[in-house]
Amino acid sequence: MESLHRAWTPTSWRSREIAQSPSWPDLEHLERVERELSAKPPLVFAGEARRLQDHLALVSRGEAFLLQAGDCAESFNEGSADAIRDKLKVILQMAVALTYAAGVPVIKVGRIAGQFAKPRSTPFEEQGGIRLDAFRGHIVNDEQFTPEARRPNPERLLAAYHQSVATLNLLRAFTTGGFAALSRVHAWNQEFVANSLEGKRYEVVADEIERALQFMKACGIDLHDDNALQGVDFYTSHEALILPYEQALTRRDSLTGDWYDCSAHMLWIGDRTRQIDGAHVEFLRGVANPIGLKVGPTMGADELVHLQDSLNPENRPGRMTLISRMGRNQVSERLPALIERLRDEGREVVWACDPMHGNTWMASGGQKTRHFDDVLAETAQFFEVHQALGTWPGGIHVELTGDNVTECLGGGSRLAEGDLDFNYTSICDPRLNATQSLDMAFHVAEFLQRYSAASGARSL
Repeated sequence: MESLHRAWTPTSWRSREIAQSPSWPDLEHLERVERELSAKPPLVFAGEARRLQDHLALVSRGEAFLLQAGDCAESFNEGSADAIRDKLKVILQMAVALTYAAGVPVIKVGRIAGQFAKPRSTPFEEQGGIRLDAFRGHIVNDEQFTPEARRPNPERLLAAYHQSVATLNLLRAFTTGGFAALSRVHAWNQEFVANSLEGKRYEVVADEIERALQFMKACGIDLHDDNALQGVDFYTSHEALILPYEQALTRRDSLTGDWYDCSAHMLWIGDRTRQIDGAHVEFLRGVANPIGLKVGPTMGADELVHLQDSLNPENRPGRMTLISRMGRNQVSERLPALIERLRDEGREVVWACDPMHGNTWMASGGQKTRHFDDVLAETAQFFEVHQALGTWPGGIHVELTGDNVTECLGGGSRLAEGDLDFNYTSICDPRLNATQSLDMAFHVAEFLQRYSAASGARSL
């Protein structure tokens, strides 16, 4: 294995093998777009990324909880203010329930303002004897099955940048302008509980939150005026898949001299691009942002340690978030050994659960789907594993939308396979709708309360 101290530059990834890379038909066109992006302002700032790392360091110590949520793949056709507002609303509602249950701050990170690319299991798609490039997300090509639509187009990198600018502007306005006020978000949750098919199940948590707010009010805290209750910190993240885009938005921080990928506060490496000597690991080892790493069922303990050595050689708290995506049938078997190895070596990491990607299957109508019960089962087992090992189940990572889609089965929506055709709008993987997302949050709130109760009993 190569030295961990080998020289790094923003371009050193170009000498490595690049997994999941589109076949750009005109490299000169791509280079022109890269130069244009390099001259544009950053989307986020280094100081914001450092603040997120400080918050994630709290998660690694069991003093906070991570909620990372948003689209599987953002669409150029769904960037309206209403769509962004509704997605943020669901995430804020989830965070309030989780904050109360965990008794610690919830760090809110969206899969948004940059999540335009998706890895594919095969580089091509064939229909009717015609083979075209696979759809890789709107930052690369279009889902229409025509030669022109599937041809990778560098201009789409610029379109992704501009849509991310607009999305971030709205997010910053919503999260600081009163929309995210605690009293408002709690009122939304009360409405959900009142109208949910499983509302009685969630009434206990909702009523406890209501009593806590009334206590604060009785103590003289103005819920409608206190600045700390009127806004929230909200961060962005995406999979760092299209490296020319990521490099073009990488800047050197004038305060620290460190390099930051200013396309998002947090970037992650997918299960298909985690090659230790590959381009994606090479690029992300050199930027100072918080980094996520998807940990699938084929990940071995030695490989995970080598990746930690490369991506976080200084063992900085908050730098690494390991996102387990095993599937409900493998998580209890495969996850414990990984957690134990890193715990025993004193590695500073956040463990989060992605219960979506390991539980995808094909419905009879040809749509990819997931069942809420499978998603919930993997999450429950993730908590049980950490409970048994005495480690902190640091967060959840889910694909969701604020729209009333019919893409995942079950949950409070009671969606069946025959409902998938009603409103299946995802351009890639199936997402939880708003109701299913809040169902998920209240279930995880129960897991957190049980974890806290059991941990407290052990400490007596």
